[in-house]
Amino acid sequence: MLAYGVDLLIKIAYAIVILVLYSYLGDIKNIIDNHDDLSIALIFLFSLPLIFYTLAFETLMEGQTLGKKLLKIKVVKIDGYQAGFIDFLTRWVFSIVDIQIGFVAGLIAMVVTKHTQRLGDLAAGTAVITEKSKYDISHTILMDVDDTYQPHFAQNQVILFSDNDIRIIKENAELAFRRVDYTIMDRLARKIESVMNIRNPFKNERELINTLLKDYDYHTGK
Repeated sequence: MLAYGVDLLIKIAYAIVILVLYSYLGDIKNIIDNHDDLSIALIFLFSLPLIFYTLAFETLMEGQTLGKKLLKIKVVKIDGYQAGFIDFLTRWVFSIVDIQIGFVAGLIAMVVTKHTQRLGDLAAGTAVITEKSKYDISHTILMDVDDTYQPHFAQNQVILFSDNDIRIIKENAELAFRRVDYTIMDRLARKIESVMNIRNPFKNERELINTLLKDYDYHTGK
């Protein structure tokens, strides 16, 4: 909500700048005022950044608006991967219900859902997570791997994931392990199997996830 407030202030500042500039147009202002079609077209044109602000920034900034960036939060898929344009579009469409008509539906959904999701998040399969650093290895993509560690997966397998993928997997895995949430563990394992085109060679999902994280650190940290 604080991030939404910051974004709202940015939108208001933009609208004020446009109105101030318009008031100083002089003769051009008179021409616009005397042509209804031109006025409507310009109003629509200058409204586009306000309308598509959230969708555009979340798409370009990988799940963040300027407000989210300032508050160090972002939108991700609940299965541990970076959200995509369709996910952001779904959230943006549902914001009409969640936010624009009074916040009530969105707040109720956030209170009753396990991952504090509004309706748009439920529809898109996303959630908002924090990126605030605790300056601890457990809050980075790094794992505590010693020099004698022998990786299970080959380098060409683990580099199918980006640093951002691994960070998101680790954040979601830590949450799942802490809550003993087998649903999230299963989704993470299925996603890993899908990307690497393998079947889980370990006795459970937790071991697969931990092995991937350690192998990624081993191969990319050389």
